[in-house]
Amino acid sequence: MNGLAQLTPGAPFEGVFAVREVDRRLSRAGKPFLSVVLSDATGSARGVIFDQPDWFAERLTLGAPVRVAGRAEQRGGRLELLISHVRPADEEVDDGNLVPRSHRDPDELFGFVLHLADEIGDQGLRRTLAVLTGDDEFAATWRQVPCTRSGHHAYVGGLIEHTVGVAALCQTLCTWHPRIDSDLLVTAALVHDLGYTRAWRVRATFEATDEGRMLGHVALGLEIVADAARRAELDERRRLALLHCVAWHHGPPAPAGPNQASPEALALMRLNAAEVTVKSRLEGPGPDGAVV
Repeated sequence: MNGLAQLTPGAPFEGVFAVREVDRRLSRAGKPFLSVVLSDATGSARGVIFDQPDWFAERLTLGAPVRVAGRAEQRGGRLELLISHVRPADEEVDDGNLVPRSHRDPDELFGFVLHLADEIGDQGLRRTLAVLTGDDEFAATWRQVPCTRSGHHAYVGGLIEHTVGVAALCQTLCTWHPRIDSDLLVTAALVHDLGYTRAWRVRATFEATDEGRMLGHVALGLEIVADAARRAELDERRRLALLHCVAWHHGPPAPAGPNQASPEALALMRLNAAEVTVKSRLEGPGPDGAVV
């Protein structure tokens, strides 16, 4: 079976895909139809169902794998699927085979995280990292989840790949500016996006958790890092400095002003943005046109 990225306009298709979106709409003539988004490990595509949309809607469950047949067409320069048949496919496929994966080995990338953690001289920060990396269940999630669903690093292993990328940039900056607190900056780079471990759930698709939707990954990350710092008995001054970096990595948190960032928080914010921006441009727009 070819993946969605290999479908040829004008040709029939059949395969197992994950359901990402289901939306009941009305045509210009006032007739109902379904607009759906299907995905697999190669990408995603929008499809339409014109006949018996309500009957099909009952058989399309968000996040579930389905066997779909129809014809691929070209519309507005994009692939569109004219769907004619749908049936459940729960027993036909491993959910993990329907989501894209990093071309880098997440276990090797996690090994680099451990290497960087071992180089931290500050014992309190080192203990904080040990709390996080030493939790096998948490570390497994760290290696698995993406950063986004359709933007940068939107694949299994995306978070750990982004983490290592930002940490490597921070290491380089520290060699050029030796007055930067390298232990603090590298530690912050390793933990800055850990909120994604609670924001995403990996099944047949990448699903946002309730707390991910309601709190966001920065707030969740602050909780995770603060808890690890408490368990590691990190000094209060260092704890605040580390949380400051995490809180700032997407910009000034309210009510802070732009000139209130520490050098390490500013460096993390800029280098995180650089890694994301370059990666997004290399990957191009996401399946739904989004670049996050």
